[in-house]
Amino acid sequence: MTTAAIQHRKPSVIRRLGPARVGVYLFLLTASVFFLMPLYIMLVTSFKTMDEIRLGNIFALPVSLTLEPWVQAWTSACTGVSCNGIRGGFWNSVWIVVPSTFIPILLGAMNGYALSFWRPPGAQALFGVLMVGAFIPVQVMMFPLVKIMGSLGLFGTLPGIVLIHVIFSMPVMTLLFRNYYLSIPQELFKAARIDGGGFFRIFAQLMLPMSTPMIIVAAIMQVTGVWNDYILGLVFAGRDNLPMTVQLNNVINTTTGTRLYNVNMAATILTSMVPLIIYFVSGRWFVRGIAAGAVKG
Repeated sequence: MTTAAIQHRKPSVIRRLGPARVGVYLFLLTASVFFLMPLYIMLVTSFKTMDEIRLGNIFALPVSLTLEPWVQAWTSACTGVSCNGIRGGFWNSVWIVVPSTFIPILLGAMNGYALSFWRPPGAQALFGVLMVGAFIPVQVMMFPLVKIMGSLGLFGTLPGIVLIHVIFSMPVMTLLFRNYYLSIPQELFKAARIDGGGFFRIFAQLMLPMSTPMIIVAAIMQVTGVWNDYILGLVFAGRDNLPMTVQLNNVINTTTGTRLYNVNMAATILTSMVPLIIYFVSGRWFVRGIAAGAVKG
């Protein structure tokens, strides 16, 4: 490269690194440190012995690395009267999350499909009611739902907590798929109707295969939302189906014996492992799906 070309290139580089761009980089760096610092402290603390933790240097790396806190958190930490670790809560969360993700996505996709293409009488009113339901606090509906679930014999059962998650997720799932389907040309739907396709055939053979980006977005939102839920699992799941978040609270807030900070940190990371893995694996698909569904409102 000639000297003239280098001199010509310098101003453009300086312009790219102007005050605005430097400010953006500083903001992103500060935000990253702010959000990653707690995770770093939890991670290094979970590998330390209690003797090392008592020294008080929470930012220091472990001197003697140990996996005992992780083993204890998974197998023998006390989550109440039982001391079987949080592995039971992990499987409870799995049994809750799987149907609470599949059913709302299917129903939300069907609702969005019907509101976007078939538009039955009262569709806009129904959509308005669903949106109002999305803004009502969970605590307002807690007691009526407890009475209803009790009268149906579902209170404190696995189907009961799944039904609760399905109810609370329907407005958001319907909104996501409705907005996504509004971006699909009506001509495709009309052509399928001319070919003799009915409601379910068009939905299963045309709309669902085209909905992969939004299905990924909805799955990420639903899995992370249900997995991280505490209040609904505490109230509606029952003693035998308590999710991992409730058992984590029992581990951390226990008032008996010595507070084992390394075990608490290991249990916290284990509980948040599934949402973290989902984020790192499919974060870019989430952004693409949101962009695909944001064409029309």
